[in-house]
Amino acid sequence: MNALSSSLAVLTAMITPAVLMSACGTLILSTTTRLGRVVDRVRSLSDRFEELARDNEGLELLEERRAVIFYQLDKLTSRARLLQRSMTVFYLALGIFVSTSVAIGIVALSGTQYHWIPVVFGLLGACLLFYGSALLIIEARLALMSVTSEMDFLWRLGQHYAPAELVEQYKPRRQRFKHSHD
Repeated sequence: MNALSSSLAVLTAMITPAVLMSACGTLILSTTTRLGRVVDRVRSLSDRFEELARDNEGLELLEERRAVIFYQLDKLTSRARLLQRSMTVFYLALGIFVSTSVAIGIVALSGTQYHWIPVVFGLLGACLLFYGSALLIIEARLALMSVTSEMDFLWRLGQHYAPAELVEQYKPRRQRFKHSHD
């Protein structure tokens, strides 16, 4: 019975990294989705930028439109790089967690001399998960900056088209919101 208990303990320990593998898979999936959305947005803005590059004289705030799109493209480029880097880190973490599981089995078969190897693998995988998550936080901040910039431009554009009384009605709300998020 002792051999069975030992075997079950090893199998249980080998399965433990599966939770972290699942976390990696979820992060990879969501990061891939985010990257796809960034690529779609770049294509859309690129088309719009080309359209504005042609002669569109008379269009309200033409130069500002171009500047906003150029700024958006710059931020999207940075976001795509961060997302790609975080995906790479999550794939590395996934591989290391698989290695942790395998190392647990190998160490159990070979004795306790190398018991530290799975621990090192597990810690390395956890550090990579942390680093990848930090990259996603930075990317989310860039996304927020980009959206804020776009909303600011749309507000200025709206001031050209909306009736003056409507602009005045919403201006105090906008100022309160803007100051509370600075």
